[in-house]
Formats: sequence, C-alpha cells, structure tokens
Amino acid sequence: MASHAHSHDSTHREGYDFAHPFPVWGLLLVFAALTLLTIITVAQASFDLGNLDVAVTMVIATIKATLVMLFFMHLAFDKPFNLIIFLGSFVFVALFIIFTLSDSRMTSSSFEPVDDEPPVVSTSG
Repeated sequence: MASHAHSHDSTHREGYDFAHPFPVWGLLLVFAALTLLTIITVAQASFDLGNLDVAVTMVIATIKATLVMLFFMHLAFDKPFNLIIFLGSFVFVALFIIFTLSDSRMTSSSFEPVDDEPPVVSTSG
C-alpha cells in the first residue's frame, strides 16, 4: 500500500483539488463587462466605420474572449505555460486572418461580385 494513502473519511479525491475560488462580485463584474461589450458590438453595427468595421469588431471580440479565458477558464490563476500556449493560438488565428484579408484585398477591389454583362431582356410577348 502506498505511504500517501488517504483515509476513507477524507473529502479529498485525486484530481479534484484544482479550484481557484473567485469571489462572486468578481464574476458579476466580468459578466457586466461582457454584457456591456455585447451591447457595444450590437450598437457598433448601426454605424458605418468603413474599413474600421472589422477591426473594431475584432478588438471587442478579443477583449471579450480574453475576459472569458482569464476568469471563466481560470487562466488568470493557472500556470503561466498554459496561458502562453492558449494566447499563442490566438496570435496564430490573428495572423491567419490578417494574411487572408490582405490577400483578398490584393486580388479584388471589393468583396461584392461585379456583373459586367447587361441584363437579358426578353422580347417575347
């Protein structure tokens, strides 16, 4: 038998001791921030910011994702290595989006299809 065996009346279970208590007021603050950022995102859709539309929306989404990662996924309290790996994935996603958007702007002047042919008019009648 192992020398570190636990008694049967202990409430400790292997693998279940990984908890980061966070006060309820902190969670409510994060919830309020996420709700406010969602309202800002919806309100931003009614404004025409031109080329900045995607950038503003992505900044707001990144802030919201960061709040969720840090507090609801407990990365703020976890080992720094896990945070680095997780944020590294976001860096690569951002790079993919940047390269895709820059490539699409080089191949087309706009994202809307251009129909060069005149409409066909039917003369049967």
